[in-house]
Amino acid sequence: MDPFAILGVEPTFALDLKVVEKAHRDLSRALHPDKYGSAGASERQMALGKVIEVNEAARALKDPVRRAEALFARGGVPVGETEEPKPTPDFLMDILEQREALSDASDAKDRSAIAKLAASIRARMKTAEEALGSALVPSAAVESLRPQLPRLGELRYYRRFLDEVQIQIDRLDGVDSREA
Repeated sequence: MDPFAILGVEPTFALDLKVVEKAHRDLSRALHPDKYGSAGASERQMALGKVIEVNEAARALKDPVRRAEALFARGGVPVGETEEPKPTPDFLMDILEQREALSDASDAKDRSAIAKLAASIRARMKTAEEALGSALVPSAAVESLRPQLPRLGELRYYRRFLDEVQIQIDRLDGVDSREA
């Protein structure tokens, strides 16, 4: 599936998400099941399949990791955690230290420290996204795409870290609501 082709948007990492939203909304309206109420079963089924495809394409393009994966795939560069270069030991050590700090802050119920860690990772994620935005453009050649694969790996680690932050915040919120 090529989410860019499905939604008819330019295949670039630095997408205007408002354009994605508009394309999604327009296609969803055009394919709405009510428009196929009097159509045959196979036509209704086909329209439903297209709606599912359009929804999945929109979700993919809104997610920076999946958007990057789609661009690498368009360029013929295999992606996936088993296909990508291993992160550097320094990067892995830094992420490990950040996770330990998150665990300590969570154990101490220190929301401020958790927020600072999350802000730091969001800033790093933004830097990685900006680097990908400069490199993953429609005219990019395969040779220029491969060196960007480590950035995709970084985005995966950052997203996992932020998911863990949310889990810790939810856990704290559960503790807070029971104590209140």
